[in-house]
Amino acid sequence: MTAPSDRINPAIPVIRPSKDALPALTTLIEIEAPTEMSKLVAFDSRDPRSRPFNLLRVQVVKKLDQCGARLLGITSAAPGAGKSFVASNLAMSLGLLSNWQTYLIDLDLRRASLASIFGIEDTQGLTEYLLGEEISLATIGRRIGATNLAVFPSYPATVNSAELMVGERFEELIGRARALPDDALVIFDLPPVFANDDALLIAQQLDGMLVVVEQGVTTRKQLQSAIQFLEPTPLVGTVFNRFDGGFGDPYGYAGSYDGYYSSASEPT
Repeated sequence: MTAPSDRINPAIPVIRPSKDALPALTTLIEIEAPTEMSKLVAFDSRDPRSRPFNLLRVQVVKKLDQCGARLLGITSAAPGAGKSFVASNLAMSLGLLSNWQTYLIDLDLRRASLASIFGIEDTQGLTEYLLGEEISLATIGRRIGATNLAVFPSYPATVNSAELMVGERFEELIGRARALPDDALVIFDLPPVFANDDALLIAQQLDGMLVVVEQGVTTRKQLQSAIQFLEPTPLVGTVFNRFDGGFGDPYGYAGSYDGYYSSASEPT
């Protein structure tokens, strides 16, 4: 494990760890993982559709562990690329590992979708927490079955999200994420880069970024511009979504969804 000063994103100031970490998995309400007609396909490791996410899991953990990094953002250049689908299934795949604690946090406040993907029903989530309302993170979070995955959902709302991303509650959230033990990995589902400036504001406080690319839709220029906007936060890699011709078995969810991990050095 490298020292904090050697982490993957040393070029920018960060919010320091809080005295309190995010709630432990054992303290959260436990819900069953949805199975039928769900976008959550990585729950069953025997399912061929989970294969790409298991491979992605290995690559991401290896890359982050080399740098002692633990806070990872997932975004895309434009809406519709499947970033939340990738974030959910990568987190679920990680949550099946016994030696990791995985936290998945929905910061795409205006178009939040993790609650729907995981079948979480409530009326208050991270938006209300960031607004300063009297709601605890322990109340918001849900543990998915007996896995090592905790999900902190948001619910779509019309708010000044950029203002919330520079507020005291956001600083507290990041500080509590950094206070987690070394065996914890926190994944943030962010808005698309060109939707608003939320992803850029959040990325400044994270250790690395994973960018989802929709094959045949996302252009080289869009990807290159998104990466430039996210600098100096390092790019951990790209995921080709709806990728035909890769490994794994294609399956029907709006086309062939084969997550494919690639080097960040050659955006396509």
